[in-house]
Amino acid sequence: MPTPDPAPRDRAERLAAGLPSFSIRALRVAAGVISGVHGRRRRGRGESFWQFRQFQPGDPVSSIDWRRTAASQDVFIREREWEVAQQVWLWCDRSPSMDYASSPELEPKRTRAALITLALAAMLLQGGETVGLLGATPRTGRGRAMLGRIAEHLVADAPPGSGMPAAIRVERHAQTVLVGDFLEPLETVAARVRGLANQEVAGHLVQVLDPAEELLPFRGRIRFVGAEEEGDLLIGRVEAVNRRYVRRIEEHRQGLADIARKHGWGFLTHRTDRGPEPTLLALHQALSGAFERF
Repeated sequence: MPTPDPAPRDRAERLAAGLPSFSIRALRVAAGVISGVHGRRRRGRGESFWQFRQFQPGDPVSSIDWRRTAASQDVFIREREWEVAQQVWLWCDRSPSMDYASSPELEPKRTRAALITLALAAMLLQGGETVGLLGATPRTGRGRAMLGRIAEHLVADAPPGSGMPAAIRVERHAQTVLVGDFLEPLETVAARVRGLANQEVAGHLVQVLDPAEELLPFRGRIRFVGAEEEGDLLIGRVEAVNRRYVRRIEEHRQGLADIARKHGWGFLTHRTDRGPEPTLLALHQALSGAFERF
């Protein structure tokens, strides 16, 4: 890919300096996707009062609230809420390849991936979930304090070789969302997904790409610089390899989708020239559906 400009470290420093505005932006995006996200409250066995309603045939007699019934001419039962709080583990790729942006008008992939991750965390935390962050310390938390820790982690420099999350034990039946470009060999991605799936952990892959990485719109003689020590590649006429490149990138994407499908995971794609809202909405709906099945 063409050498990013400005330098990745400069961009990271500017993002860190603007951490409050970055967090505010993520909160606004989250609010734009879904307003008033509350805990998933459902009738069932629970500790907290939910509501009174009139007794219906089939309701257990033990559920009758005799005090409320004595104060009226009808029989009422006391429903309780079942608040399902489940761990959701997030991971955002911070490797050098994520610093790429094909034009000054576009955000680097890392910035967009971090925005999606932080906005999703905000939505989950507002909903009462416990959010875990792979590769961070402390690893899990709830509330606005955890959101701040996630934001700080996302703008910090990543350790070398952080293209995929490290193998880690997480709670059974937890949900995992991995956000990155996933341009590693498919075998590398498959091994990490398999490791999590074998722990009975469900998940979603979100591939974030710059539009140039999908379309290869360049023409003429161009030197592509490897962002992660792959070496440079000089192509005399880029347009001559366009079709073959587009086919290869689509095959890689299909491979990622197959990996996810094999393990019952979800797979989404996102381009940095499009808004983050549709991707966040799809993620939130998928996670909400998983919670309902839990």
